[in-house]
Amino acid sequence: MKNLIIAFVAIVFSITLSAQEWQTDFEIAKQISSEKNRPIVLVFQGSDWCAPCIKLDREIWSSKEFKAYAKEHFVMLQADFPRKKANTLTDDQQEKNNLLAEKYNKQGYFPFVVVLDKDGKVLGEAGYEKTTPATYIEKLESFVK
Repeated sequence: MKNLIIAFVAIVFSITLSAQEWQTDFEIAKQISSEKNRPIVLVFQGSDWCAPCIKLDREIWSSKEFKAYAKEHFVMLQADFPRKKANTLTDDQQEKNNLLAEKYNKQGYFPFVVVLDKDGKVLGEAGYEKTTPATYIEKLESFVK
């Protein structure tokens, strides 16, 4: 029983370490950005319909390398626009995402990645690229310097 408990704690701990912490509220993201002196990486995605969005998530955002780096260097902010009824957002969250899109994604591109400073000023923009997590990190960091 003791070994089972130790194994369970180890699994939970390892999942927690590798989990991507996505914010969904811009004001909270700005607050964290200000407190930790980190840029905000705002990601516009269609998680259940946009093939390039799904690829970006699978190849970059979900990689161990990106997660580990982002945890210490970025504030990750997600603005999702799902289409399937099962994935419908709350009215409040949908309104927040719509306001972000009006300000930062007027063209309606998906996926669209915007790097912002703590005040919400645009530092750079990106999209899906068939590349490695390390190269994508370099691209995002180049906007900050």
